[in-house]
Amino acid sequence: MRLHVEPMAATIVEVSSDGRVRLENEDWSTPTLQERRAIIYAAEKQIAALQDLILALTQPSQAA
Repeated sequence: MRLHVEPMAATIVEVSSDGRVRLENEDWSTPTLQERRAIIYAAEKQIAALQDLILALTQPSQAA
């Protein structure tokens, strides 16, 4: 997984089941409350963008 979190200027590359994250080129750490909120916001934005992509690719073409 790769998720860029703009407010943190970081990219998450791995997440453990206990909530720790591994940032690109860094070791595992437990995000602060503020960091967790930023990560969740970035993930929700990415999910919405991916849903739009899936919708665009699965709808029948409107072109003639």
